[in-house]
Amino acid sequence: MAHHRPRIAELLLTRRELLSRLGNGFAALGLASLLSQESQAAHAATAPKGVAALNPLAPKKPPLPARAKRVLFLFMNGGPSHVDTFDPKPALTRHHGQPLPYANLPTERKTGTCFRSPYQFKKCGQSGIEVSEIFPHIGECIDEIAVIRSMHADVPNHEPSLLLMNCGEARLIRPSLGSWVTYGLGSENENLPGFIAMCPHGYPIQDTQNWQSGFLPGVFQGTYIDPAQTDLQKIIEHIQNNFVTQPEQRQQLDLLQRLNQRHLEQRQHDAPLEARIHSFELAYRMQMDATDAFDIAREPEHIRTMYGEGVYARQVLIARRLMERGVRFIQLYHGAGQPWDNHDDLETEHRRLAQQCDQPIAALIKDLKQRGMLEETLIIWGGEFGRTPTVELPTPGANAGKQNGRDHNHHGFTMWLAGGGVKGGQVYGATDEFGFKAQEKPVHVHDLHATVLRLLGFDHTKLTYRYAGRDFRLTDVYGNVIHELIA
Repeated sequence: MAHHRPRIAELLLTRRELLSRLGNGFAALGLASLLSQESQAAHAATAPKGVAALNPLAPKKPPLPARAKRVLFLFMNGGPSHVDTFDPKPALTRHHGQPLPYANLPTERKTGTCFRSPYQFKKCGQSGIEVSEIFPHIGECIDEIAVIRSMHADVPNHEPSLLLMNCGEARLIRPSLGSWVTYGLGSENENLPGFIAMCPHGYPIQDTQNWQSGFLPGVFQGTYIDPAQTDLQKIIEHIQNNFVTQPEQRQQLDLLQRLNQRHLEQRQHDAPLEARIHSFELAYRMQMDATDAFDIAREPEHIRTMYGEGVYARQVLIARRLMERGVRFIQLYHGAGQPWDNHDDLETEHRRLAQQCDQPIAALIKDLKQRGMLEETLIIWGGEFGRTPTVELPTPGANAGKQNGRDHNHHGFTMWLAGGGVKGGQVYGATDEFGFKAQEKPVHVHDLHATVLRLLGFDHTKLTYRYAGRDFRLTDVYGNVIHELIA
């Protein structure tokens, strides 16, 4: 009786098939665990049918009319003092060196009497909003900005406050804001990450947890970049192959893709395998787009001059180039650690930090506007909390023993928004007379997140992800959209 000749492919087992057959398949459980993130990524529920399997970052249309298409979060890690930047308090000057008329609110460290701002404030723009002298360039753009003077958080400590601001939860592991945004909208450039976090010279407090994907598929996690580096190989590790040319890489990848495609067809379009095949192609394509996006020398000289010198200017200009290329969410930290955490020497340190970022931020707003991008780019400025209106008292082991700084203050602080459908030239809410606590129209971090998502075309109560038997969302069970901030 005639028989068909066996094919080699039918005689050999892959590691996955071998594991599946051993011990009635129980050995495959370990492999399934290793591939779980890729499997989740390939099944991203909100992508159009047939697209998510190959590219979970494929662009998606939001369910509601959107005002913004992309987000740039200028994170002043450490906690800038609102009463020295965008929330002037004449009462502090009048009562300088005197106790508050009420008991000091509890903060991380002991504080004493009223501490006036060492800076002058000036009315800026047609709106006449008062801005500190340390931000003269941002003051020129104030009519594009909505200043929220009534922010408040939960605790006066960096770690939980950073996680609350970035992930909507101060203690438990949850996806970051950028991860939620890319999960909901995807990215407009398949050759670059959809979510990028930049921090010069290292990480902020809490490290990569600030841009974690939590229980969302790992593809939505932020990609860390050190903008202080100028060598592309150091900016993105292994971005270039030092052993073969790009045409040779292309030939190798094409061969690998054909083999993978044959393997895939035999397994009825295995979702984790499809996701892995896509990752190979993405890594190759990034070599070209990343090389271009991070090279600010390609910018005209007058644009580089407009942004100014220094690492902060460099990262802001890189961020604009990335947004032009379709990156959905970018977060810029001021520097490693907590640079704005000025328990001592606040006058000199806040001035120094402001000089580093004032011109680049104002240049970015003007540059986006002249390119027609500002109306679709939501800019967020702020830190994890503010600082006390009272002076921090000397505490051995906690500060330098001086009395010229401020402690953390989660009771009331300032953030601002610009572009992306925001109604500029306005002040929303207020702290009390001395700037210690949000008093008029208080805005919690959850409210800020709800408003950001609404500007991007989402009802924050409906952008959810099923995990551990529950539908989770960025704002948990809280949050109200601040409609007055929306144009």
